[in-house]
Amino acid sequence: MEVLAPVEEERNTSKYNNMLGDRELGAEVDTARIERVYRKLDRRIIPAFWILYFICSAIRSNVGLSQTMNEAQGHDLAEVLHLSPKQISTGLALFYVCYVLFDLPSNLIMTRLSPHVWMSRIVVGVGIIGSCMAAMKAAWSLYLLRLLLGIIIAGMWPGMAYYLTLFYPPSRTGKRIGFYFTAAQVSASVVGLVSAGFQKMDGAGGLVGFQWMFLLYGLVGIIIGISLLWWLPDRPLAPGESQSREGWNKWIPRSRPALRGEDAQIHYEDLTRVYHRHAWTLKDLWLVMDLIAILLVTPISDRFHHHRALFFSVPVLLQIIGLVITTYAGGPSNPWPRYAGLLIVGFGLGPTVPITMTWTNEIFQPRHGEVGVAAASALVSGLGNLGSILTTYALYTGWPADSVPGPTQYRKSNLVMVGILCLSILSAACMTVLLRLAGNGSAKQTSSGSSTSEAGGGILDGAARREVQERGLGKLWFRR
Repeated sequence: MEVLAPVEEERNTSKYNNMLGDRELGAEVDTARIERVYRKLDRRIIPAFWILYFICSAIRSNVGLSQTMNEAQGHDLAEVLHLSPKQISTGLALFYVCYVLFDLPSNLIMTRLSPHVWMSRIVVGVGIIGSCMAAMKAAWSLYLLRLLLGIIIAGMWPGMAYYLTLFYPPSRTGKRIGFYFTAAQVSASVVGLVSAGFQKMDGAGGLVGFQWMFLLYGLVGIIIGISLLWWLPDRPLAPGESQSREGWNKWIPRSRPALRGEDAQIHYEDLTRVYHRHAWTLKDLWLVMDLIAILLVTPISDRFHHHRALFFSVPVLLQIIGLVITTYAGGPSNPWPRYAGLLIVGFGLGPTVPITMTWTNEIFQPRHGEVGVAAASALVSGLGNLGSILTTYALYTGWPADSVPGPTQYRKSNLVMVGILCLSILSAACMTVLLRLAGNGSAKQTSSGSSTSEAGGGILDGAARREVQERGLGKLWFRR
């Protein structure tokens, strides 16, 4: 019987694979079942990601609000810590330097450890650092805590994108990234409004307003981070396998599986042809080589995912138009055209980050598996944050000749940004051409038992197949 058991198990698996393949090719009810499986994952993962991204965005941006809180009483950040504008700029820049340097190592470590534990570690660490900022007394403490915050939070954004690839095929990730990316926009609005309440607490308990803000947001972050140990599921395993509880894992709370039973089997089969897991080594390091707009554009870019460059370039073009309007339209007596230009810039900016991260996943996951996704996402995120250092020290207020008040203030900085945006469109075009010349390689290879085999069609997964079958704009929100 012990000899026959593996044979019988293999027959059952083969039978199930064939059945799943038939269902994917035809019956609408089975397609609906696959969609229900991914909706279950959405309910488990996306709200948790939205909340953790909201609180981490609030904590990292609170230092900006603290510079204007309770100014009339002399209780703003600069007055309390006796900081000069240059010292504040240096503290802000230290965060981005560490963020860039530690993005890649953080994501590579995440591929070796339990992803949900690593995400919990990031949020708890951000909460602890945020709370400690209430105790800052001088410039050195601002420098130290901003530096530590950059180290701790490094890997969060690309790590979230990488985490999604463990549960979703590439053609399904764009809209999901767009959903939780809205948390940053909402956070910017809500945190600014809530800061008025913290200003009312100025002097209570011997703390000024911004200290209460740092302390309470940090404590909330710690609580949310600890809850993620139970909330977020660990990486999906083959049906029948269980997570190892040896070593340090036995001290970590066991996370409830995202799916069970037949749902888990369907999900595993639908995902295996693009999920290539292997342990990374030093040899793998060669791989290092606003709100409405997000919700409108990212679902459409998922449906027409073969045209990511176009969905990236059009919002960038909107940013260019908005910057030109802001630079040349209106004036001191009529600033409203400039405000309109800034709104256009914000509308164009929103979708570009989710689309960039999704495109990165789409290119690297079929070719290099999770290590490629982790390394590439970290590099894209880290290098992108260099822009914050550029604008702090080289453009706008960091460019003294361009920041002189008057009708031409910031004009040169805006034109430099227009040039950079034009280069990004050119880069997207070059990427598209290079991908066509290099071919899809292993990206075209799908498992013969997969739910998405397509002879010579180059269709990567079930979602991509349905994109071909259901080409159009109907049911954008509920079919994917």
